[in-house]
Formats: sequence, C-alpha cells, structure tokens
Amino acid sequence: MLYLAKETIYNLYAILDIETTGGKFNEEGITEIAIYKYDGHTIVDQFISLINPEREIQPFVVNLTGINSGMLKNAPKFFEVAKRIIEITTDCVIVAHNANFDNRILTTEYRRLGYEFERETLCTVELSQKLIPDLDSYKLGKLCRTLGIPVSSRHRAEGDALATVKLFKLLMNKDNGKEIIKTAIKKEIPKKIAPKLQSLLENLPTSEGLFYIQNETDILYIGKGKNIKKAANQLFLKDSKRAIYIQNNVVSVLYEETGNALISELKFVVEIIKNKPKFNQLLSKRNGPKVSFNNDNFIMIEKGRTLGEKSVILVENNILLGYCYIDLSYQLNNLEILKSLISKVENSNYNRLLIKKYFNTHTLEKLIRF
Repeated sequence: MLYLAKETIYNLYAILDIETTGGKFNEEGITEIAIYKYDGHTIVDQFISLINPEREIQPFVVNLTGINSGMLKNAPKFFEVAKRIIEITTDCVIVAHNANFDNRILTTEYRRLGYEFERETLCTVELSQKLIPDLDSYKLGKLCRTLGIPVSSRHRAEGDALATVKLFKLLMNKDNGKEIIKTAIKKEIPKKIAPKLQSLLENLPTSEGLFYIQNETDILYIGKGKNIKKAANQLFLKDSKRAIYIQNNVVSVLYEETGNALISELKFVVEIIKNKPKFNQLLSKRNGPKVSFNNDNFIMIEKGRTLGEKSVILVENNILLGYCYIDLSYQLNNLEILKSLISKVENSNYNRLLIKKYFNTHTLEKLIRF
C-alpha cells in the first residue's frame, strides 16, 4: 500500500457505506453509517452508528438490510452525529462503492442543516472497472466473491464499509501507474516545497519496499531498498547534480512496503516502465537472453507486508503472470480467484531472470507446483 511521510501530504481516506430509507430522490434519510479513516496502511479511526431518519423506511429496504423503524427509535438523529462525521472526514478523500450515491446522501443531509459538505471522492466501482476489467459484475457482493474478499453483514454499513476497505487496498496495489495517489496529491499539495529533508525522512519506515520522490505534479524518482528510510536518506546525502536537483524540488516522499526483495524488484520494473520518472534510467535490456523456468506451472509463496499476509508470484504455462498479496488460504487454493488478484508484470526475460536468481539465493517459504 502506497502512503506518504506524515510531515507532508499524508493521504487520508474516509472509506464509508451508508444505508438509507429509500424513497424519492433527495428525500431519502440515513438509517446507518459506517466510516473507516484509512491512512493507506491501517484504519486509524472509525465511526459506526444507526441513525434515526425521522421518516418511514421503504419495505424493500427493510427486507434488504434488516433495519426497521423499531431499531432506530432510540438511535441518534443526523444532527446529533453531524459534527463527528465532519471531524472524521476532514482532510480525507471520501471512498465508497458507488461514491456518487453516498456523497449525494451526505450532501443532502448537511444542506438540510444549512451546511455545505464538500469532499473529494473516489469510487471503487469505477476504479475496479479500470483496474480489473471484463468482470461480469461490479456489485460489491459479487466483486468481493470474485476476488476472495470476505464480507460479513452484507447490506449493513459496517460490513460493506469494511469490505470496501479491503477492496480499496487491493485496488491500490494494482494501480501500478499510481493514478489514484497522484490525483489525490495534485488536489491536496501545498504551493511550497516541504520545509526540511529531515522532516520527510522521519516517518519513513525501516522495512523493505519502494519510495517515490514527488514534486508538485510528477514522480521524479523511484528508489528501492531493504530499508526504505536508509535508502531515501542516502539519496538526500548525495551531492551529484541529479541528487541536488531532487533535494531542491522534492515536495513529498511516498512509500510502499513490499514484504520481500523479489516483489520490490518486480514492482520497481513495472513502475519505472509505467511512470517513466525523470531521474531513473529506463530498463532497456529487459529482453536479454531467453530464460526458461524448470517447471511450467508454479506458485511462489513468501512473506507479505504484515503478519499473516503472504506474497504470491504466479507462473502458468511457463508465463510469468504477476504477483499479489493474500491473507486467506482459499484465495491461494482457487486459481481463478488468485488470477483476479494478480498485479500483472511483463513476462520479460529480465523479470524471469530476477525470479531465477531469487530461487538460487533464497529459501522460499513455500513452492506449489500444479
């Protein structure tokens, strides 16, 4: 997951789901809301509550959600929770599955109170259609089943919002072009250079991964290392012409933990090709001597970014398909689900050689042949 050093523009997302009464357009009321404040790595705050909509709930909605008027009799009214919603969403991008709907409902509720609610939004339906094309359905339940994302309490705000958090995390991992992050940064970036290089380094992790040097509009440089903070610090200490330019123009440092060196190398190749940073050399020799795998079909399993998570590299019919992260065994045991989770990489000899070298220098956590 890609995120920023806290001193600069720390992308925060308010990932939410709203259940309503149904009814005429712009006359609906909220019956339940769940908001998870997400920093690109973990949930840092949350707000979950039933809401008394002060109006009737449509029968089909009662059947769908299980929420009835009796449950809401003693629930707070919207004006009683409005301040808390403002607090948890301030400086956040609103993320929702069909974000236009959720944002419209919130905007309507606040207008009734005489307040203009304005937030940037990201829609996980649109992101899924772009990053995981050609699926039969992009409804949250069916999409989660396709991707092996567990959903509890479907059609309740808490369950659907949590599923959206997991979906968003997966989509950000698939977004090799970093369009999600770059769009958010362009909207939030201040019109000045970050005050001190040291402040950019303070909140970088010491774990394995990639880091991205960003000016006000572009990614200038992508680096990688076993220790992200150390690798970025080394760049900031250099006195070459390139390094000095980067130091003078950096506005933010983004970073992404990868869990292990092989994923770092593969992601590095993908993102250099995709983003073409000004101060990285293009990998022009990635189609060198032909490299073949000893087995046509296998799954490499290594440690992931967090406890309990695994990283996976999939090769089928001697073709390198890509990598993903999983935290459930049935995602690994179902090849179709696994393929839907995969972030694609080039089946180039360069990448195949990276994998063969890793084979020869590391003891894999697990290798499955099929």
